[in-house]
Amino acid sequence: MRDASEVKTIKRYEEDAYQAAFDAVIVSVQEAAGGKDGTPCLDVVLDQTCFFPEEGGQSPDKGVIAGMDVVDVRIRGGEIHHVLKMQDAEHPLTEGDRVHGMIDWPHRFSNMQQHSGEHLFSGIVHRRFGFENKGFHLSDREVTLDFDGVIPEDAIREIEQEVNEVIWRNIPSEIRVTTPEERADLVYRSKLDLDGDVRIVTFPGVDSCACCAPHVRRTGEIGVLKVISVINWKGGVRISILCGGRALAYFREAHAIVAQTAGYLTTSPDQIYPQVVRLKEETRRMEAELRKAASEKLIREALLIPDEEEHAAVFAEAADGAAMRAAVSAMTERHSGYCGVFCGSEADGYTFVIGSAKSDCRVISSALKERFGARGGGKPDMVQGFVKASEHDVRSVLAGRAE
Repeated sequence: MRDASEVKTIKRYEEDAYQAAFDAVIVSVQEAAGGKDGTPCLDVVLDQTCFFPEEGGQSPDKGVIAGMDVVDVRIRGGEIHHVLKMQDAEHPLTEGDRVHGMIDWPHRFSNMQQHSGEHLFSGIVHRRFGFENKGFHLSDREVTLDFDGVIPEDAIREIEQEVNEVIWRNIPSEIRVTTPEERADLVYRSKLDLDGDVRIVTFPGVDSCACCAPHVRRTGEIGVLKVISVINWKGGVRISILCGGRALAYFREAHAIVAQTAGYLTTSPDQIYPQVVRLKEETRRMEAELRKAASEKLIREALLIPDEEEHAAVFAEAADGAAMRAAVSAMTERHSGYCGVFCGSEADGYTFVIGSAKSDCRVISSALKERFGARGGGKPDMVQGFVKASEHDVRSVLAGRAE
């Protein structure tokens, strides 16, 4: 039996990023924590592997080993641990067995496109602004780059254009492992102070960076890079990008949305934005007219309440806050007691505004809270909130007849 602690996994992905299948010998195998669905798993260490582990901000490779799905890959102390999803409760694997593995090549190549594209973008940002890439995250859902300085919007467009021109020039990548002596005269980017041998990935004339991940042979394989979003991040910016196949999928989805929207608006794609602006302006105008009409309707209903009634209340299906307050103000000029507008229904509850020219409205607000758990508050002359109760019960509290 071999001591797994004495074995360092040979990283075949560093030698050839395009090798998808391999054979290896099991150094150690043991049961591992179950997967997300509770399925039993194995933790397998091999003498060599093509599987890239989760490292350097990049998610691990996917694939199959010995007919079992690889659900996670981690590196610990030079050993690469493959978590395999067992097909049944028992497994036939033992130390010393020779197994066949195969990575999910489309997934690997997609990650290579994203990561190589990130190097080009970060290298150009560093050359133009001197900013460092302080954080990189590459998962199946997103690719984000965190820079320690603010990049102007027009500069981001220029950098995006320059990256794509580098891609189209189809320049080769150069990858080599360097000693400290060899690195003494090298200019390269690195997030950490590194000792010993370090792997350097270079795109000549564009970027040179310490990196452990697989990369494309030539930039043309990246296809295209698109900046998706830019947000403020810890005094700098977080930029989301997509490259290659992921960018194409994004373009397809965006094109479908544009085409559907243009069809819905019965306009051409280039007229969608002006059309939406016009519709938004028209909507605002109509909303203003509706608010005015609702306010006028509430005031008309309020005026129908006899002047001799001390307390007054109007119940309506819907109205905005401004209309409700306007109606209450009009009511308090004619009634000496509590005046309220309640919008909603007994089933769903009422939004309310209650005012008075002479009495403290907070008394009524407290009564509604005590009896029906109402929410809200305000000042002595006007309160507002929400209550779920019947119209009869609300009127009783308003008139001071609550039992």
